[in-house]
Amino acid sequence: MKLEDRIKLLIQLMKSRGIQFEKGLANEELITVEANFDITFPPDFQTLLCLELPVSKGFVNWRKALSSKEYEDEVFDKLNRPLEGMLFDIENNAFWDENWGEKPEIFEQQKEIATQNFKKYPKLIPIYSNRYIPSKPHETGNPILSVHQMDIIYYGFDLATYFRNEFHLRLPDNFEIPQNPKYIEFWSEHTS
Repeated sequence: MKLEDRIKLLIQLMKSRGIQFEKGLANEELITVEANFDITFPPDFQTLLCLELPVSKGFVNWRKALSSKEYEDEVFDKLNRPLEGMLFDIENNAFWDENWGEKPEIFEQQKEIATQNFKKYPKLIPIYSNRYIPSKPHETGNPILSVHQMDIIYYGFDLATYFRNEFHLRLPDNFEIPQNPKYIEFWSEHTS
């Protein structure tokens, strides 16, 4: 089944569960969103957003973020939440990635090291609530992560299994389902 057909079927199944959609993002809107927020949507999520834009409560309304400063700030807040959660766990829960070297005693130094490393990792793009899709690799089939501070779990091995799990969808038998999540630099190492 082609990607666009898979996404259309997912949209149809989500609508049957009460998820509301609007007209998909136009190419100009997509380009503006990616530039404004310094993100690149993976192909499957991009296809979904361009076919139809989910707008039910909890979803990021990317179009609204283009026209409302208040909502734009909310999206930036969601994009920054993984870093803020990581810094919280560094300061309060002894989190430290061994690849960063020895942990300094002073939190400001810890924060600087963690923030510099964080910028190297695939950016997490919010989908719904605290569920994120990694921006890299830029290919179809990235896992969806539930992120609360450094409590990170796989909520789906790809977009289809994520929506199945989140909204209790019944996927057709001929839907290709990954048996394992794709490896995502840093984030996969910290999933439980």
